[in-house]
Amino acid sequence: MPNSRPPAVSVVSEGEAATALQVLRGLDTGPRGLTEAEAAARLADVGENTPRLPHSASWPLRCLRALRDPFTAVLLTLGVVSALVASWGTAVVILALVAVSAGLRAAGEHRADRSLDALRELVAGTATVLRRTGEDTEPQAREVPVAELVPGDVVRLGPGDLVPADVRLLRARGLTVHQAVLTGESAPVAKAAADVPDPAAEGPFQEPCLCFQGSGVASGSATAVVVETGERTRFAVAQSAAGGRREPSAFDRSVHGISWVLIRFMLLTPPLVLMANAALRGRGLETLPFAVAVAVGLTPEMLPVIVTTCLARGAALLARAHRVVVRRLPALHDLGAVDVLCLDKTGTLTQDRPVVERALGPDGDDDPEVLRWAAVGAWWTLQLAELPAPDALDEALLTAAGPVGEEYDGLGAVPFDPERRTATAIVAGAALGSRLLVTKGAAEDVLDRCDLDPAERERLLALAAREAGTGLRVLAVATAEVPARTRAYTSADERGLAFRGLVTFRDALAPGAAEALRGLTDLGITVRILTGDHPATAARACRDLGLDTARTAVAGDPHDLDATVVARCTPEDKARIVAGLRAAGHTVGFLGDGVNDIPALRAADVGVAPRTAVDLARETADVVLAEKDLGAIGHAVTAGRHSSANIAAYLRVTLSSNLGNVIAMLSAGLLLPFLPMLPAQVLAQNLCFDAAQLAFAHDRPGPAALRRPTVLRSRAFLRFITGFGALNAIADLATFGVLALALRGPDALDDQAVFHSAWFTENLLTQALVMFLLRGGVRPGPVGRAAAALAAVGLLLPPSPLGAALGMTGLPPAYHLLLAAVLGLYALALRAVRARHDRRGR
Repeated sequence: MPNSRPPAVSVVSEGEAATALQVLRGLDTGPRGLTEAEAAARLADVGENTPRLPHSASWPLRCLRALRDPFTAVLLTLGVVSALVASWGTAVVILALVAVSAGLRAAGEHRADRSLDALRELVAGTATVLRRTGEDTEPQAREVPVAELVPGDVVRLGPGDLVPADVRLLRARGLTVHQAVLTGESAPVAKAAADVPDPAAEGPFQEPCLCFQGSGVASGSATAVVVETGERTRFAVAQSAAGGRREPSAFDRSVHGISWVLIRFMLLTPPLVLMANAALRGRGLETLPFAVAVAVGLTPEMLPVIVTTCLARGAALLARAHRVVVRRLPALHDLGAVDVLCLDKTGTLTQDRPVVERALGPDGDDDPEVLRWAAVGAWWTLQLAELPAPDALDEALLTAAGPVGEEYDGLGAVPFDPERRTATAIVAGAALGSRLLVTKGAAEDVLDRCDLDPAERERLLALAAREAGTGLRVLAVATAEVPARTRAYTSADERGLAFRGLVTFRDALAPGAAEALRGLTDLGITVRILTGDHPATAARACRDLGLDTARTAVAGDPHDLDATVVARCTPEDKARIVAGLRAAGHTVGFLGDGVNDIPALRAADVGVAPRTAVDLARETADVVLAEKDLGAIGHAVTAGRHSSANIAAYLRVTLSSNLGNVIAMLSAGLLLPFLPMLPAQVLAQNLCFDAAQLAFAHDRPGPAALRRPTVLRSRAFLRFITGFGALNAIADLATFGVLALALRGPDALDDQAVFHSAWFTENLLTQALVMFLLRGGVRPGPVGRAAAALAAVGLLLPPSPLGAALGMTGLPPAYHLLLAAVLGLYALALRAVRARHDRRGR
């Protein structure tokens, strides 16, 4: 029995000059294929024919990864510090929030992986392979899972089949394959079982005797031997080349920027509190719990929970309503921040099939007879040549012409041959009076077979070149009367033809693509087309869809970063352009489905792939679409902006309110002979505020927040929270002035319980106002109701038994009247400053 492991055969590199027989010998196989025993032994030795895909992480690992989030790490540190200073209540609350956040994020990613597994099952495939039960038995064609193919297997390919591994053709008949997932070219590529590879081929993908895993058979049939499987295919090698650490996404950059702003504030706060109290009041380490409580008060401790809840709710809604799976929760925020979307043309803006554009006579004018004769030839070639299915151009001809061909008798056919690039049918009928040969094919090859003078031939070639220059595919049609005979017609009869005209084809536009592009433009997203196609073909399709093609470039041009359409893109070009756009300050999304798209999917802020994408592209993507539908991307972008707007509103409200409280508390701590609030009261205030802010995860932002990309920029947030935080601090200090000047007698300033209660109430009321006025929405919604509940707690908690346990007491009526005046002025100032901020932001 031959060895279980075949000898190494590099058909794609050093062995490119090997004949088919040499390849078979090198693989220790033959045209009859392997025996079942040989195949089983090789499968055990070389492994399954599947790419190496990332394994789903375990629950503990998911939770640990969630702790790497900067906000979560800050909270965890504060929780540990609180425990060290014996502030157990604060420590327990903070650590519980960290655990809830990590659990929510891990659960969301687990749901996404389960959804992706369900989608993955829909694209499992089989291959037709020749196998023998023993050395002396005849081979039988049988279907086996693609994963069980091994080098040396002999497979059969037909129209619609996916090439299951890297193969070397042994026999082929009219074979053309789609290699868009590998090269980006939309037109099928002709393949042939040449005994010696073509030395002029530009790279292995253009080699006519080789087909690669991931490509699909467009027409024809073939028998081939498997030369590489699994991780050794070109398919898998491309993924390995695209590996490496991904650059931080828009979400990562935003979170890190805001985190460092907060960390600086929090690192400065406790030392300032300790030093100021020691210098002015002679207090020592007894103020440490208060200093830690102030640092906690500055922290948006609910942020991990709010972020995870917002993103998880948005991802669940997308999966349920639009069948969009968000595999990495922060990618939903990145979708909301996308301002440039790069995508391929083939299969996204266009379908993988042509449609007839025009039929032209020799004079260049419309002539429907040209289309009719082309369709007649297509019909009888399909019937008489016993092709399993029409090729894409023939199918387009028959669709455009309607029922034609059956009014004639088909007498013979010479099917399409990639080498001579023509196909011929011979028909007869009473209306013809004689037998008619109908030939169609590439313009140059058909014109070579026509009876034309050189000048006319050059004119017609120029006409075909002019149509091709507009991005159309061109098919020439010619006819000739032939004598009756009994022997079969052959390609030698294709001579002395009369030129009938040209049929032009364009790519069929994807349904809804034009509307989806307009929708993306309305969302403030610039669409860039990165394709491996010819520039004219790409520009034509984009122009038909309403895109501005004035800026069309070929990859490598100096200004390709500024072009709307970039043609002739290699995988490296796509990744380079995406990285360049990100370096220019854009948040970039990329939609791709082929192995040639993997580098760009990794280079983008958020990679998007359809369910029908190749496995490696789907596993690389952050977001997976059930269908390749631009409309679904629009829904995902809107969901991302919805979640991001709620997160941004939470941050604006929380940070400005917290900063104002900290400034006021530090100032009061320096002026008062006692702490302005007890640590337990600070913790209770934070818990009330945090509970109310959970409503942001369920809020509905205003329409303005959904019309443009939402990016969390640290500098913009710093300006916002500084301005509104100072305004909040002024309101708090005004309350302090009211307490100092207006209240007399037993309720004077030295009554700590009254002061603590008054400031507790005022803080919750100002926070309720900030929630209501700074959220940015139109209707009150969940946040408005939560703000009302927070205000009620601020008024009712101090005189309650729970308030007494926290060291608070009921307030005199005079205070409430004065507080109403302060809060009224604060609300007017808040509205005025917010209106000015909005005008400057437009």
